[in-house]
Amino acid sequence: MKHTFKSILPSPMLQFARNTYDSFRRIPQLPAAYFHPWRRESIRRLAELKDIHKGRRAFIIGNGPSLKQTDLSKLKNEITFGMNRIYVIFPELGFHTTYYSATNDLVIEQFHDDILALPMPKFLAWRSHRHFSPTLQLPNLPTFLYTSYTGPRFSPDVRGRVWESATVTNVTLQLAFHMGFEQVILIGVDHNFTSKGEANKTVISQGDDPNHVAPNYFGKGVRWQLPDLDTSGDRLCHGA
Repeated sequence: MKHTFKSILPSPMLQFARNTYDSFRRIPQLPAAYFHPWRRESIRRLAELKDIHKGRRAFIIGNGPSLKQTDLSKLKNEITFGMNRIYVIFPELGFHTTYYSATNDLVIEQFHDDILALPMPKFLAWRSHRHFSPTLQLPNLPTFLYTSYTGPRFSPDVRGRVWESATVTNVTLQLAFHMGFEQVILIGVDHNFTSKGEANKTVISQGDDPNHVAPNYFGKGVRWQLPDLDTSGDRLCHGA
């Protein structure tokens, strides 16, 4: 019988191993993560956003198929966060989300031009900056968050390190807390995938996407990673 470290090691020991590996792996990245001009600009922007929506409510819109049975028109005048490829349904919605976030390497690598063209403030993982031209001007610059896999933790101030918890939804929750929202409502976070397999394994879509809100979300030929439902679901349900 095939065994993996995940199936053999107790959960706390496995998390400790992940944290140790991630910490050492990121040492060379630390100076740029705080002192690169793009990150300095991002930290400045995040300082301006601290508690900017204090006491208000926001909706984080997932990308699950349940959105097809959801009347999203009611959110047109609400403060909303969209994630990953949510923008493929913007024409149908007739509006775009207030904010946008993405952390997955494959999403940003394959669709960075689409993301850059989005009109709202964009929050991306710092490691993805390599996909953007070094000549990018400040008005078009996304805001970069220094995300890592070392956790679990919940960052009330996202100017520093932000734990990913295997899902951009968790990063967006931390961003919403940073902005001061009192109530955050999740919609379309189905936590259920038709495609099964090893967590985080990269696969290539062979046709229409059955796992998300639109068939062209991860359409034919798109590379994507199978979800880590254990890590993401545990933290979303029980907190960090």
